[in-house]
Amino acid sequence: MIHPFAYLFERFPSFVQTFCYREVREMVRQGMNPLVVSLRQPEDAPNLAEPLKIPITYLPPEKQLRSEIDLHLVARNLPSRVRKILKQRRSETDSQRMFEAAWLGPFLAEKGVRHVHAHFGGMAARTAWWLGELYGIGFSFTGHANDIFVEHDVPVGNAMLVKRAKLVITETDFARRWMEEQHSPAKGKVVRIYNGITIPEAAPRPPANPPHILSVGRYVEKKGFSDLIECCHLIRDRGLDFLCTIAGGGPLHEELLQQIQRLRLESYVRLLGPLPQAEVASLLSTVNLFVLACVPEKDGGSDNLPTVVAEAMAAGVPTISTTVAGVPEMITSEQDGLLVEPRSPAQLAAAVERLFDDPTLAARLGAAGREKAQRKFAIENTVRELKHLMVDRLRLPAPPPARVYDPEWQPVERKWWRFW
Repeated sequence: MIHPFAYLFERFPSFVQTFCYREVREMVRQGMNPLVVSLRQPEDAPNLAEPLKIPITYLPPEKQLRSEIDLHLVARNLPSRVRKILKQRRSETDSQRMFEAAWLGPFLAEKGVRHVHAHFGGMAARTAWWLGELYGIGFSFTGHANDIFVEHDVPVGNAMLVKRAKLVITETDFARRWMEEQHSPAKGKVVRIYNGITIPEAAPRPPANPPHILSVGRYVEKKGFSDLIECCHLIRDRGLDFLCTIAGGGPLHEELLQQIQRLRLESYVRLLGPLPQAEVASLLSTVNLFVLACVPEKDGGSDNLPTVVAEAMAAGVPTISTTVAGVPEMITSEQDGLLVEPRSPAQLAAAVERLFDDPTLAARLGAAGREKAQRKFAIENTVRELKHLMVDRLRLPAPPPARVYDPEWQPVERKWWRFW
């Protein structure tokens, strides 16, 4: 069985990375048959992640993996170059990535895989870097948000990842330009492919009474939930009746709860914690507005292309967000949604009131948002673009089912590789 490449994840599947397993599932559906490897076991409750009927290889736990590699070192089962590097650098910071690569190299060789694609410029990408260092295996990665916007104190940083990667994918043109400005080797190597989503069937939207605002995301600074709560405070004080639901969960839960209590918004704002995707979709089918008040973080991090904004647009929900990073590539203000400046609860409140007061405008923006989501973010189109790029630029083999899926596609033929 041909595996043209392997996906490599830190932890898969993950509830907060729905875009990853949707991409994997669609890549399989389109006939590419990638091998799926996860460095760690998932931690999410099983009901939170969408079901996947795809084999996943999990690496052994850290101590067990190191013990296995040490046994191979003693038995001299690994190539001499690999043995030499492991002995020299085993005590360095983040050396677990090197040991993971040492374990993965023979496994990938057994499967005939000579290229890996990682999501996020983090742990999995650093392990992929070491696969190149130890075994000459090529890698590419998709950079998302804080993994590329914030430099982390590790030996293999973003500059080294970009320099060695065969290809770098970013979610937005904003991120592509940022990468090219920060890292000179990125020029000509970075390609923007939007995260894909599943477009739901069109359905009538019954009006909610009182009006219902929805926001979804991890309870972290960059999501701007504190600004949304302050926005709710402002519109409550103007005499408006409404309900605001914030679903997600995370480290700021208690802080946000205290803010709600301090502003006496318990009857207006509720924190639901993490919800399965089916429940989020159900909420999107009933609410009046979707709001995500993204803000830049103090350390330079931010959202980039929030998947939930695309999902809200695809569901036909009138959507309000901010001008942070790649969000303006999703929403053209006044055409298919509304954008306000970040950290401006007053502007956010004015936008919410405007759509509450003008249901005709809200309906028009919702319909236009759905049309744009279908055009720019449909998962079958974004994955097809990535598949073609990997085969045509990286010269990965295209299995027969992938050719059948795209009968007009003429991928470049390439001979199969041999290892060491």
